[in-house]
Amino acid sequence: MLKLLSKLTVSAVAISAALAVPLRADTGSGAYLAGRHALYASNFDAAATYFTRALARDTSNPELMENVVLAQLSLGRLDKALPVAQVMEQNGLESQPARMVVLAHMIDEKDYDAITGRTSDSKGIGPMLDGLVSAWAELGKGDTEAAMTAFDGVARENGLRAFALYHKALALASSGDYAAAEEMFAADNGALTRMSRRAAIARAEILSQLGRNEDSLDLLADAFGSGFDPGLTDLADRLAAGEKVPFSVVTSVRDGFAEVFFSIGQALRGEASDDYALVYARMATYLRPGHIDGLLLTAELLDSLNQYDLSVLIYRQVPQESPEFFAAELGRAEALRRAAKPDAAIEVLESLTKTYPTMPAVFSALGDLRRQQEHYAEAIAAYDNAIEYTEEGAQSEWFLLYARGIAHERLKHWDEAESDFRHALELNPEQPQVLNYLGYSLVERHSNLDEALDMIERAVAARPDSGYIVDSLGWVLYRLGRYDEAVGHMEKAVELMPVDPVVNDHLGDVFWAVGRYREAEFQWRRALSFIDPEDKSGEADPNRIRRKLEVGLDVVLSEEGAPPLKVANGSN
Repeated sequence: MLKLLSKLTVSAVAISAALAVPLRADTGSGAYLAGRHALYASNFDAAATYFTRALARDTSNPELMENVVLAQLSLGRLDKALPVAQVMEQNGLESQPARMVVLAHMIDEKDYDAITGRTSDSKGIGPMLDGLVSAWAELGKGDTEAAMTAFDGVARENGLRAFALYHKALALASSGDYAAAEEMFAADNGALTRMSRRAAIARAEILSQLGRNEDSLDLLADAFGSGFDPGLTDLADRLAAGEKVPFSVVTSVRDGFAEVFFSIGQALRGEASDDYALVYARMATYLRPGHIDGLLLTAELLDSLNQYDLSVLIYRQVPQESPEFFAAELGRAEALRRAAKPDAAIEVLESLTKTYPTMPAVFSALGDLRRQQEHYAEAIAAYDNAIEYTEEGAQSEWFLLYARGIAHERLKHWDEAESDFRHALELNPEQPQVLNYLGYSLVERHSNLDEALDMIERAVAARPDSGYIVDSLGWVLYRLGRYDEAVGHMEKAVELMPVDPVVNDHLGDVFWAVGRYREAEFQWRRALSFIDPEDKSGEADPNRIRRKLEVGLDVVLSEEGAPPLKVANGSN
């Protein structure tokens, strides 16, 4: 496993203050602390700059060397990492990032003897990676038998069988032995095929090379159903046209090395930290710059690490003629949105609607972004297109109806909103988000309160740890005048969402209704403290809360012409 250095829990500025020493990034210690802080924030560019500066002042420091290599590798700049990595290797310093960089250089030099030699001593990276790399290196030397033996050796290791057999099948296919590769993919009821999207595509291409396009189409249908993205649609169209689709997943030994790093990086995503998976993705795209799935994985990881500008740059490396350009542009739009550049994101998506005018996912993404910007009419127009081009009964249809319903509700188009919510529930009857939104909306409209209660109780049963949904249950009980029952649910909602102004405001109202006036005032004050003055769209009205603090809830309800609590409670 990659030995990532522990990250700071306090900032470099705080350390400087504690030491009563001015922090300057142009000093050795200042550059070191600035680099550590940058690495903590996954700001790899700044980390590389500061650690390089610190290393220039302390050239034999192993920790600085490793951090320089790690930062440059995370940026994909292996050329800048290599000199430092080679010094570390010459000095016998253990560093897995450095070993990765040196390995990449050996692959560049096609020094396969050196690669197979280093995996048998202390200069390896990890058991699975070392074994797979050694096997591909044997293939690079032209020794197919030794390569297959090496793959089989990895397969005997505990937990590594599937990875090893998958790469063995790819190696056979890349060598032109498609029949043997298909035999491996077909074994165990097609277990290798189900490893990933890329594995299914590899087998589909292998079947085409064997003249079995119909079987290949059946495979794609079984693996992906009817939900083909543009990349799969392009492959299926070529197969249906009778084309003998070339095997593209691994076309050379170098591609094989890249696939090792991509496979591991993909497997690590979600199982390890994103910065850990990133170095594997970077290795894959360095070894094979045209590895589109590797580029997408790299961009997604950078996005997850809040490195939006870097993510956007990677997405833009996917060529427009690639079938995966669609996925890259969707990812770029999302990265721009997360970077607080909604106008740029909308521009990307609107351009994409022209390139893919019948693709529901594009209009759905555009609708989501318009809705987040509170441009509800434009959001509805986008959702209309998404629904029009979505196959009836498709799994995504309920969400599109739900999202359009929200936009209608925000525009006070209640009849249209309710129709969308109820249609969504016909398609997905126990969907807790829809049950909660429709139920809460009915409560706010003082309409069908018993039905609303049933919906929200079902939503809570499905999502008992959702503060929003638990709040809805407490609120409908309050609206029904069942104040004592409402208290416990509202208290739990505040526990789940302690800084949400709406939930705290609701708890204050419920406390007031049961006569716990001081606690009500405390909750209203908490609600006020959590309201963002810049957020003009929030449900919590600060002026109304201040009025409640001045005169109490009963007077506010009277001023609003709402039923008094005692009437809502069923008393005379």
